[in-house]
Amino acid sequence: MELSFVIEKFILITIIFAISLLIAMYSTYAERKVAAFLQDRLGPDRAGPFGILQPLADGVKMFMKEEIIPSNANKWLFMVGPGLAMLTACIGTAVIPWGSTVVIGDRIVPLQVTDINVGILYIFGVVSLGVYGVMIGGWASNNKYSLLSAIRAASQNISYEIAMGLSIIALLLVTNTMSLKEIVEQQHGWRWNVLYQPMGFLIFMVCAFAETNRAPFDLPECETELIGGYHTEYSSMKLGFYLFAEYINMFVSSAVMAALYFGGYNYPGMDWVLAQTGPVIGPLIGTLVFFAKIFAFIFFFMWVRWTIPRFRYDQLMHLGWKALIPLAIANIVITGIVIAIIEKF
Repeated sequence: MELSFVIEKFILITIIFAISLLIAMYSTYAERKVAAFLQDRLGPDRAGPFGILQPLADGVKMFMKEEIIPSNANKWLFMVGPGLAMLTACIGTAVIPWGSTVVIGDRIVPLQVTDINVGILYIFGVVSLGVYGVMIGGWASNNKYSLLSAIRAASQNISYEIAMGLSIIALLLVTNTMSLKEIVEQQHGWRWNVLYQPMGFLIFMVCAFAETNRAPFDLPECETELIGGYHTEYSSMKLGFYLFAEYINMFVSSAVMAALYFGGYNYPGMDWVLAQTGPVIGPLIGTLVFFAKIFAFIFFFMWVRWTIPRFRYDQLMHLGWKALIPLAIANIVITGIVIAIIEKF
């Protein structure tokens, strides 16, 4: 393996990791500003111009707070839980194509850490592992409310992963590949998959809300019933890791939805722009377009949180098992029939 290849991938991983943390940090600021806008308030406005330094102040506060571990907690697992939540949140970015290839001198640099032919399965594997951080944290706290929250999170994730997986099957019927890079490349220009799979996208998006524990599916963190949920006993940066993991999961979910259904870094007129700007600036413009789509989804996540009330737990299970799964199966059948008719005629 060439040393230049290793350095190239290391730099790309470092940049993606730094961007993920930066977006997670400022998502907390955006969350409060969006909530303030929807509720006719100001939001953070003291730390820096327009409160722009508030995330930095919150980060310093998290580091400076006293570290408390309950005396009856399983101390080793209590520390592993937040770290596992952060790890599983970050590694999902490895297979996302952030842009097309950039030509630097005589070297072609793909803006993707790795392009594996089972990228979608990798994403699902990472998503399914994410619940372990919540489960371990809730169980290790030795707090009944935290344990109930962890159980809720596990049952919720299992329920909605099924519908999410079924929604992807219909997309695979259309694309004939599980590589995220190939799926994005097939959506060149305006050929976005959301136009062919609107029902699949709707199911996937609802499941993404549930998988990231975002309102109205935030039952694991339901403060009116479970105090703070699975991280009730956590303080300082251990609590910060859980909060960061939620926002990184939201960022990764938005990136996956943008890649699968909204063309990723593709946009109308991109061939003309690429011809005018060259092999370096052109792909980077596509990356900026991709991030614009991601930010639109993040805003939508926040908009929904401050607009729609939380489900009851029985309503959440009813929606997952009796509505989304039958809809996803029907979508697979309809997609298969349409593809068979098109191929025949």
